[in-house]
Amino acid sequence: MRGKSKKSGREKDLTARYKSGHLDEDGLAAGVRFGDKSKHFQRRKTERTALLRAAEDTATAVNIEALPSGEVIQVYSLYCDVDCGGVIWLCVVRKTLAKVAETGLVVGDIVRFRETGNTDDQGRPEAVIEWVAPRRTLLTRADSFKAQESQPIVANAQQMLLVAALSEPWPKWGLIDRMLVAAQAGGLVPIICLNKADLKETKDGLREWDFAMAALEHYRTLGIIALLTSVTANQGIDELRAVLTGKVTVLAGHSGVGKSSLIAAVQPGLDLRIGEISGYTGKGRHTTTSAKRYPVAGGGFVVDTPGVKLFGLWNLTRENLPQFFPDVEAGAAPDWRQESFQRILESLPG
Repeated sequence: MRGKSKKSGREKDLTARYKSGHLDEDGLAAGVRFGDKSKHFQRRKTERTALLRAAEDTATAVNIEALPSGEVIQVYSLYCDVDCGGVIWLCVVRKTLAKVAETGLVVGDIVRFRETGNTDDQGRPEAVIEWVAPRRTLLTRADSFKAQESQPIVANAQQMLLVAALSEPWPKWGLIDRMLVAAQAGGLVPIICLNKADLKETKDGLREWDFAMAALEHYRTLGIIALLTSVTANQGIDELRAVLTGKVTVLAGHSGVGKSSLIAAVQPGLDLRIGEISGYTGKGRHTTTSAKRYPVAGGGFVVDTPGVKLFGLWNLTRENLPQFFPDVEAGAAPDWRQESFQRILESLPG
């Protein structure tokens, strides 16, 4: 009888890493995708090369003011989608512009672009970005509490919706406080949404309810909008819709809090999870930390930030932190708010 084939050492190592949760699925997918030698892959590679070469061509003087303008709605590795009057353009940044820019493009950036006269294999017109407008607001991400480099993810948004759950999972109030500071430091108006209110009568919900209601009321005394919602019970959905309409809102919240379900309830048919798993396009890979903008019926947009678990606290110092905790400064903060303040203070450089 023929024996079972033995796995190589490398295969065993990959299997062990996958089961332990230390293997990056995006990394595996990238290896598979970019290892594709099909004729379609080669065609896309040729098109990408042509578009990048167009970005390097600076021989012709460009009148910036005469160029069409649009807004970046999604960013890939080297490319981005730009919405100009409802038409989506596939763009790259002119090479010399990219060299002098402080950061790469992010969703929400306002740009002016030069048409190339070409289209990609999906029919999108192609263009080269020649100018990027100064940002009014900027939200950044971080890999850890003490990240050393700014990683911008959304520009020019007006507000940030922080979604937590009453339970399953329980809210982390210290993390909510940190995200509030991140929003305010970036120039955005924060809004707190405590979801899954229908779990109030469960064992875990009863355990958290009184504290959660007191916390939301305290935030309201600070002038922060705090909503209580439930998709199952259709609670607070109209209030949430009113808050989102006419604004550009960044969505933030850990997995499991019901962020996608909330947005689908506000606007039936819009499923953010579709955007999260659409991993590949004809021009570059959409990574799980890439933000994407979605229109809201009645006006406005929501910007999803899948994969972003922690927002950076940039331009924040020990000296200016108290302005984001006026209750602490006034001696009116409950213990949990004082603890949040102290943890953030200790994470900042001296």
